[in-house]
Amino acid sequence: MLRLLLLLLLARLQSCNPRPPSVLPEEDSEDMRTEALRRLLEVFGIEDPPRSPHHIKQPPQYMVDLYNTVAGADGITKDPDILEGNTVRSFLDKTHSDEMHFLFILSSVAKNERILTAELHLFRLRTKVAEGPFYKRHHFCQVSVYQVLDKNKLDSFEGKKLLAARLITLQGSGWEVFGITQAVRDWMEEDSSNHGLLVTVRGLGSAPVDPSMVRFASGRDHHESKKPMLVLFTDDGRRGAALPISSLPGQANPPTLLSGGRNARSLDQFLPCQRQLLSVDFEEIGWSGWIISPKSYNAYHCKGSCPFPLGENMRPTNHATVQSIINALKLTQGVSSPCCVPDKLFSINLLYFDDDENVVLKQYDDMVAGSCGCH
Repeated sequence: MLRLLLLLLLARLQSCNPRPPSVLPEEDSEDMRTEALRRLLEVFGIEDPPRSPHHIKQPPQYMVDLYNTVAGADGITKDPDILEGNTVRSFLDKTHSDEMHFLFILSSVAKNERILTAELHLFRLRTKVAEGPFYKRHHFCQVSVYQVLDKNKLDSFEGKKLLAARLITLQGSGWEVFGITQAVRDWMEEDSSNHGLLVTVRGLGSAPVDPSMVRFASGRDHHESKKPMLVLFTDDGRRGAALPISSLPGQANPPTLLSGGRNARSLDQFLPCQRQLLSVDFEEIGWSGWIISPKSYNAYHCKGSCPFPLGENMRPTNHATVQSIINALKLTQGVSSPCCVPDKLFSINLLYFDDDENVVLKQYDDMVAGSCGCH
């Protein structure tokens, strides 16, 4: 596992180190493993690995469907423009009540995350067929969502603020989605102002509606897949990561992790620059308890030499071509040959449980080497 972690770090850093390899001392391997895991968490923007859920828990189907829309089975992004921002968080209602009052705890949202869009997802239950003269004349009702300002004044305008209102048919079932972005922004500015949301159902012209005719699943007595949910789209501003290779503990030079030592390195001199497999297995790393998808992905890495003259198949930059010529002619001391590094990088997506057992979908830039070239 240590070899895998360090290969991932070295490949991600696009290192090209012509110096002789150093061997990792056995007594430093545990320190190196700890540091490598910490650095890998930094790449994923996570301070500490979240705890695994205490019991087997199914993620909300909406989050699973969103992940499958955004990413392939390997986690690689299908279209970088699908997501708004780079993070989607889901929160389940914490009131566990039958009342239409919902509370979502947002403590896991980082202060540096920019709130883009917030949605309240309510599952409308199938109800009996409406009967009576009122329901023959009226086929719609109005659902209103309020931000609770004061729980003791819900009957007055002072106690609540309208966030969204929409007409829905009296017959039907399935998910209803309401925009509540402003409320979440208020709560993020002052978390003590989070008194939750209130949902009301009224007939047209404020006529009362039989509560049994329009019902939404609550957080108490209904299946996890139907519970009220807040979905939050944010952006944490991360666009790739820059980790200095020299900061790995106790290593003046990066250790060689490829089997074969010097012979293998000598053989690399005769291989052209090319992309090779680099599997990242989250179960092997020890993160499978909180990562939902993917269970592993192929980061790839670049390996091989960039000998003079550089051909077009090596995808050299103009700078690399000039550097190769200067190196071949030995016009300047200390100028090495160009390096074989990724010249196209793709993003991946992780679907995982955070410390509060909320499900998070996060997109990470520059995680997969799409192709290699001499730079």
